[in-house]
Amino acid sequence: MEVISGRRAWQDMMASWSRSGSRVGLCPTMGAIHAGHLSLVRHSQAQCDRTVVSIFVNPTQFTLARDLETYPRPLKEDLALLQTAGVDAVFVPEVHEIYPAYPEVSDVVLSVGRLGESFEGRDRPGHFSAVATVVSILLNLTQADSVFFGEKDFQQLCVVKAVIRDLGMATQVVAVPTIRESDGLAMSSRNGRLSGEGRREALVIARALGDAQACARSGGHALSVRSAMHERLASCTAFSLSYAELVDINTFSPVPPETTKGTYRAVIAGVIEGVRLLDNAAVSFPSS
Repeated sequence: MEVISGRRAWQDMMASWSRSGSRVGLCPTMGAIHAGHLSLVRHSQAQCDRTVVSIFVNPTQFTLARDLETYPRPLKEDLALLQTAGVDAVFVPEVHEIYPAYPEVSDVVLSVGRLGESFEGRDRPGHFSAVATVVSILLNLTQADSVFFGEKDFQQLCVVKAVIRDLGMATQVVAVPTIRESDGLAMSSRNGRLSGEGRREALVIARALGDAQACARSGGHALSVRSAMHERLASCTAFSLSYAELVDINTFSPVPPETTKGTYRAVIAGVIEGVRLLDNAAVSFPSS
């Protein structure tokens, strides 16, 4: 497994693979590799000739300097996991390889419109602009045929799809289902920051999503689905709600309250013990 930190060396390797006709799959990460990331790797390996992973803790995605400073960076362990998984190459750039002017603001950044201003974008101003910019840079450097993102960060997935569509990139976006712990908690590097009690309290999110699905299946409408989520989440005093909504899977706009047909996405975010957690699930109403 090749481990490369320089952008020029990375581009040279990608160009050589392209000339040989290899299809390349990219799995962008911020490290702290877990089973969810390894699922992206497996999906890429099933569809591509070469699978590469980027590990880059993107400083522009962090609102608070403290969060950036404390973000886990177990690089040695990450590389060992990726090597065991059979990854072909890992890109581990220093910040200046991605943002040459850092810590000055780059001259060019991507602006994400309405899609990036709601929900996570509302609670974390500038977050999706940072995501769109760094993903565009990584795709430009890698020229991957496919890029793999987990469905757990569903709004991020929608933003990435919009960036690739609107900028006319040839890369295919592949959405990979959320990997969950045995108790249903969505796998995330943030889970490790929870106490044992906090982790048990966090299960209220998956249960609220289950309530949303059950309500829709039983013939409820969008408003009752939302109410079911809010009722469940309110039962956990440790959970500070940011949002719980039913949204259109393409526009990420809230679904009209009277809706009783179709498939949508229930999205939830909130804080437990100072840790921001988010999850989502498909919600389908009866077809007739």
